[in-house]
Amino acid sequence: MTPAWLTVRRADTPLILAMPHGGTELPDDFIGGFRSPWLARRDADWHIAALYDGLAQTTVVATDVSRSVIDVNRDPSGASLYPGQATTELCPTTTFDGDALYRDGAAPDETGIAARRSTWFDPYHAALAAEIARLRAMHPRVVVYDCHSIRSRIPRLFEGTLPVFNIGTNGGASCDPALRDAVAAACATSGHSLVVDGRFRGGWTTRHYGQPDEGIHAIQMELAIRGYLAEPDPVSPDNWPPPFDSALAAPMRATLSSILTACLEFAR
Repeated sequence: MTPAWLTVRRADTPLILAMPHGGTELPDDFIGGFRSPWLARRDADWHIAALYDGLAQTTVVATDVSRSVIDVNRDPSGASLYPGQATTELCPTTTFDGDALYRDGAAPDETGIAARRSTWFDPYHAALAAEIARLRAMHPRVVVYDCHSIRSRIPRLFEGTLPVFNIGTNGGASCDPALRDAVAAACATSGHSLVVDGRFRGGWTTRHYGQPDEGIHAIQMELAIRGYLAEPDPVSPDNWPPPFDSALAAPMRATLSSILTACLEFAR
């Protein structure tokens, strides 16, 4: 039985939307250890499910659990995806801005990390792998599209203002160049800034599942939040997160619809 915190919505088209960071749930057993529930939720990919809802007939795999509890898009071994650059861990101890997440002595130790991995990380990826296998048995090519968003300015992680569209293919290793180019072309029609394999080249999902020679093509889309929300700067408990405004998000949703259509056309 699928646990309550895990969404698996199935379709038979060759496209999967993975949503590893849209969750904001903080389990009761851990919430007291965080310095601030707001800090523990601040770095979520806000309203990502609403943003993509109904844009195409796809399979969706998503977790409701906050990335501050465990980040299901990190290497489970604990190895950094971006050596030499600031990032957060499998079980983060700081926010993107470097603020400590836990009260003194409350951060998970190795035993606690292992327990979180078995409770959330492993079931999430078991579900994602099962959907990839199910669809790959039906189609010669499957696209795994990893949905993300992030604040536009986070000096600890990157200089200046992030492009609106950040396409990650692990330097071209995770998908066919034709898919990368089709997604980039759809982004370009929006008039917003874009980059391919810039600061965000794809997390563990993209790197682990992307096997183009096996018919599995993985691509990450990291959106700067200003592309679909009224993003304040700086953020505070008084203004963050901004509400989802369907009218404001409509242009971005139109572009994302074109992107998902391009993914489906490539897979078919």
